[in-house]
Amino acid sequence: MWRDPGAPADSFYQVRPECTDVPKTRFRIKAGKTLSARKWHAAFTSEGYLDIGKTLSRIYRGGIHPSIRGEVWEFLLGCYDPKSTFEEREHMRQRRRAQYAVLKEECRMMFPMIGSGRFITAPVITEDGDPIRDPITLQEAQAAKELSSGASAGYEMVKEHDKRIIQWKLSLHQIGLDVVRTDRTLVFYEKQENLARLWDILSVYAWFDKDVNYCQGMSDLCSPMIILLDDEADAFWCFQRLMRRLRGNFRCTERSVGVEVQLSNLASVTQVIDPKLHRHLETLGGGDYLFAIRMLMVLFRREFSFADSLYLWELMWALEYDPDLFLMYEDPDLAAEKSEGSKGRPKSTRQCGKFERENMKNGGKGVEAPLPISVFLVASVLKDKSTKLLTEAKGLDDVVKILNDITGNLDAKKACTGAMKLHKKYLKKAANANR
Repeated sequence: MWRDPGAPADSFYQVRPECTDVPKTRFRIKAGKTLSARKWHAAFTSEGYLDIGKTLSRIYRGGIHPSIRGEVWEFLLGCYDPKSTFEEREHMRQRRRAQYAVLKEECRMMFPMIGSGRFITAPVITEDGDPIRDPITLQEAQAAKELSSGASAGYEMVKEHDKRIIQWKLSLHQIGLDVVRTDRTLVFYEKQENLARLWDILSVYAWFDKDVNYCQGMSDLCSPMIILLDDEADAFWCFQRLMRRLRGNFRCTERSVGVEVQLSNLASVTQVIDPKLHRHLETLGGGDYLFAIRMLMVLFRREFSFADSLYLWELMWALEYDPDLFLMYEDPDLAAEKSEGSKGRPKSTRQCGKFERENMKNGGKGVEAPLPISVFLVASVLKDKSTKLLTEAKGLDDVVKILNDITGNLDAKKACTGAMKLHKKYLKKAANANR
């Protein structure tokens, strides 16, 4: 039987011609399977209410057409409530844009290069708050100040005493260093203005989220947002919603790194699913699962081509989708009240993703919060490579090498299917163990 091979999506995310070693893209735009602009617009009522259940099913069947990906992601990530109207969403969009403008101006007042179309890669402050007078940075900052204010007075770099401002300024050059390394194979980032937009959003977010500030890896998560959403403020809030899911991975204390919790969860899942492999990894000194840190931190961005990583993300989010997501982010107290008041009256499973349904069915919303699908995705990769790891890995370097070999060789849909199977198996085994 003839099957439509689908149209490639590479034209939407053009790779620089000299970059020949990028992973091959497997995602294809398939008529009747991929969520098209026509199907997307037809999923709304005349008032603007979205049939999220039907949309989730379509996404899982064939992903999202690149032309509408940004606006669909805003719903998947909880920026907007499917039960809102066009008018309500437009009002919220304008309010958020104004809020971002205030945040950005606050940052620009502290460091005038914010919003100037430029960015820095050299430190501007010491940990004690003393300014570092790098000549190039000074020149750039002065030009930025003149551009924004029309003033020609020299840019003043004085000792900073506020600890929060010091921490924020310490992060600015690290953001710049990461920006120039992020998705550098894409034609999109040949333009200085796009690099500067990425730096602006990450810099504003570092000020906005005082507990996390900025950590390496966040540029990989933010980059797709500015490519998919034309308005910088919309991209910022989409990234902020993604960070609401992942910020725990980036929170660091003097004693621990946030992602260690997920690594511990991964160890627990592997111990239940494949105890022989878990014991082998422990023998090799890899019982902390640090070799999997990159996959969890940046959600497989390095293991897939750019287009395939976006496809993987939207499959994950569609599977995990919770109809209360918007309310949980927008008004946590009201969401808690609603949850308390609806005990015994479960939410509509039709509006939930398949992964979320399994958690509901198995009481995954009980005392302990359910594990994210990303943990099961990594566990699925380890399971697939189990034989190779058991027979060929004689040390941690071998483990890393075997896992590096998966780059460009993973199928996003198959990976998610494998993760779902492991999730179901894990819940079943865990339930039996607790009896």
